[in-house]
Amino acid sequence: MGAPFDCAQDRRPLAWRWLGRVSHAAGTELQEQHRERVLAGDDDAEVLLLCEHDPVITLGRGADQTHVHASEAELARRGVALVRTTRGGDATYHGPGQLMVYPVVRVCSVVGYLEALAKGLADVAESLGVPGAAWRRDPAGLWLGDAKLAACGLHVRRGVAVHGWALNVSTPPDPWSLLVPCGLPGARVTSIADHVDAPAVDDVARLAAPILCRALDRDPQGQ
Repeated sequence: MGAPFDCAQDRRPLAWRWLGRVSHAAGTELQEQHRERVLAGDDDAEVLLLCEHDPVITLGRGADQTHVHASEAELARRGVALVRTTRGGDATYHGPGQLMVYPVVRVCSVVGYLEALAKGLADVAESLGVPGAAWRRDPAGLWLGDAKLAACGLHVRRGVAVHGWALNVSTPPDPWSLLVPCGLPGARVTSIADHVDAPAVDDVARLAAPILCRALDRDPQGQ
């Protein structure tokens, strides 16, 4: 039987793909294409998509735009896009050095699903030499002490989730000054590279993929 958060009735394989560096719009479009196929009854369309994004600040459904400190002109000057998105949560940054984790899967328990992925990402961090990361439900995320190592946000339609997690691998610190990360004034953000020599994001993706599939109680089926 599937895990409590997962609607799968058996341990089906879960395909995963490394997309490389893509725009936020392209990543979202691909997720929605897979979701439409799943909703149409194609269970083989469930997938774990992994990528990096071009620099972008995203605003979740409940975001307060005043949490973005820079004007759109200043963001454009810095090469940072600003987009509204369907995920939950407030403002956050995505960009090079960050691993985006986008499972497009059926979900029965949202909290259980987020917690399972958080534990998987904590295992990834430990494998890279950074132990001690832990899931917190409120404020939601993967935390290393008082600093956030990975942020989460979902959109679920008819039981199928898109969006997911952002793991800071070697994310430079400067972009975080442009916003209030996740709408949490005073919250610190950390990356794997703040603690150890971090590998390239594509190498982290290939390490993370089987760990995350198994965290979802699925057998990894990769490239």
